[in-house]
Amino acid sequence: MDGRTDGARDEPFSLRRIAVPAFAPTALWSVGLGATAPVIALSARDLGASVAVAALFVGLGTVSELASAIPAGLLVDRVGERRALVVAGVADAAAALLALLAPTLWVFALAVVLAGPTGAVFLLARQSYLTAAAPESMRARAMSTLGGVARIGLFVGPFLAAPVVHAGGPRAAFAIAVAGGLLAAGVAWGSPDLGAHGPGATVPGGLVVRTRVAAVVREHRGVLATVGLGVLAIGLARSSRVVVVPLWAESVGLTAAQTALVFGVAGLVEVLLFYPAGSLMDRRGRVWVAVPVTVTLGVGLLVLPLTSTLAAVGAVSVLMAVGNGLGSGIVMTLGADAAPRTGRAAFLGVWRLLSLVGHNGASLVVAAVAAAASIGAASVAVGVLTLGGGAWLLRWLPRYDPRRRDPAVGAPD
Repeated sequence: MDGRTDGARDEPFSLRRIAVPAFAPTALWSVGLGATAPVIALSARDLGASVAVAALFVGLGTVSELASAIPAGLLVDRVGERRALVVAGVADAAAALLALLAPTLWVFALAVVLAGPTGAVFLLARQSYLTAAAPESMRARAMSTLGGVARIGLFVGPFLAAPVVHAGGPRAAFAIAVAGGLLAAGVAWGSPDLGAHGPGATVPGGLVVRTRVAAVVREHRGVLATVGLGVLAIGLARSSRVVVVPLWAESVGLTAAQTALVFGVAGLVEVLLFYPAGSLMDRRGRVWVAVPVTVTLGVGLLVLPLTSTLAAVGAVSVLMAVGNGLGSGIVMTLGADAAPRTGRAAFLGVWRLLSLVGHNGASLVVAAVAAAASIGAASVAVGVLTLGGGAWLLRWLPRYDPRRRDPAVGAPD
């Protein structure tokens, strides 16, 4: 891997030089996602859904993305990153338009389900390219920047949606997603083919080597069963935090506005940390970020039940935000380190599936423990699992960390 793009082999790799084609499509898509995520349940209610049914709608897109993680990797592997981005952008815009104009609740449900796979494609296509193009010395910064621009889009989206929703109702926010999807597709279509290296990447003919997922999993089952399980724990902790904090805040008497303030401050902290996180991973190694992420999230979940005031809940939330912000791009970076040259996108699809299983399992774990005991007990339980995941990563990650890898293990082939 020479760290240069195909179109500019005489120039060293530069994040700034590839910023628009590499990051702009994901940023534009994430703005639309950020604009629509808060209004999905409200839009369902607007179409006649009960509160319980409206709550289920929030999870439809996540379940759809989970189911499409591996197919998304195969799509990127077979048609190339740039074409996959164009398809995903158009599909995302079409799904958003369907949601905007949906005459019934069932049509709206279909729109939410169709939007799920597009996120997997946007992230996997750019992750696949950056995995091949970025040299190991800059790989984590490339991945954390990709994660960071997605977070910025999610942060900006609700602010753009607020006046639109005020003027046209909850579903008006989907107009922003229509624009975001079309702009993302347009940027991808108009950008030069960045030409990731090696089999399984885009080639001048537009076709790539076909890969069987079962073969990829079988060949790389070692890293999937070790570092992959640690990634699952990170996903569990991140999503549990989003579920546990507002429920605990409510239980100690905080208002919805105060809880929103806590999340707003935490979100700002996360956005500010994405590039330092990548720099630390590149300079000191992946363990220096992966373990602090799990420790800060785990400790935060453990001590959250000890809080009872706005200041205390806010302080713990900021602590967890520091961990989550430091972890910007960590899952993608670890996947990139382990990804083979042949079948890269297919492998990354499996890797994302592991992360999504953790994300989706969070609400189930919290719900089960909270039903059997309390929300405080659920927070402690997830905190213990997270710290266990950190210990697991500390045990196995050095074998696959480019800066600490055992020479006998070597790089992925």
